[in-house]
Amino acid sequence: MSESLIQIEQHGGVRLLRLNRPEALNAFTAAMLVQLRHALAAAAEDGATRCVLITGAGRAFSAGQDLADPLVAPSREPGVAPKNLGHMLDHYYIPLALQLRDMPVPVVAAVNGVAAGAGANVALGCDLVLAGESASFIQAFSKIGLVPDCGGTWLLPRLVGRAKALELALLGERVKAVEAERLGLISRVVPDAELPEAAMAVAQKLAGLPTRALVQTRRAMDEALHLEFEPALRREAVLQSQLGFAHDYLEGTAAFMDKRLPVFKDR
Repeated sequence: MSESLIQIEQHGGVRLLRLNRPEALNAFTAAMLVQLRHALAAAAEDGATRCVLITGAGRAFSAGQDLADPLVAPSREPGVAPKNLGHMLDHYYIPLALQLRDMPVPVVAAVNGVAAGAGANVALGCDLVLAGESASFIQAFSKIGLVPDCGGTWLLPRLVGRAKALELALLGERVKAVEAERLGLISRVVPDAELPEAAMAVAQKLAGLPTRALVQTRRAMDEALHLEFEPALRREAVLQSQLGFAHDYLEGTAAFMDKRLPVFKDR
């Protein structure tokens, strides 16, 4: 593809992916979603990458789906059948949401400006979400007669509870970053000017930690949402058994005993 809709930078063990349609507030098109998936796949396959950081170019993270994209743009011509929006979800958004959830490294979102619709839910689908103080989150779907997608119906009630999730989804009101942090929707708010450096610092810290254990922690918590207490305890025991044979556990304990910094290698 000739146009780079995803800018890619490598900062040590951190792969930075920048959504790059600033003139359209980084609204998603099919081509952009394909490039984002390719960039995530490349990061997953690169053994030197131990954390992915996603942000937006310009003054927004992402305004969500570009309604002018030919795959979803409704026709105003009489007699023309409407587009099947499920096709866009099946072939573009669902694969992306699953890919984010199954990344073999932690994924951090740095939300600059607005994150609306699918843009909000792509951010919320990351492991940690930092936002600039002027950022905002909008579940804009109800305003155009749709339901939250890209994982929104799964993510929102788990992050903020059913009552607040329904309020966010039904009213579609803008939630400022400070309120989003208070609700537990995101991890942290920082001053706008400090967001790039703060998000990179978090990503670099994650990149220096035992990657396999971090990813298994994510998976264990996701699974525990559907488990009773004892099965969750048993799942923890299985994971500890697996991780206890790994290099990073042996290295971490040896470094602790030797009073030195560990060098983690597992992924």
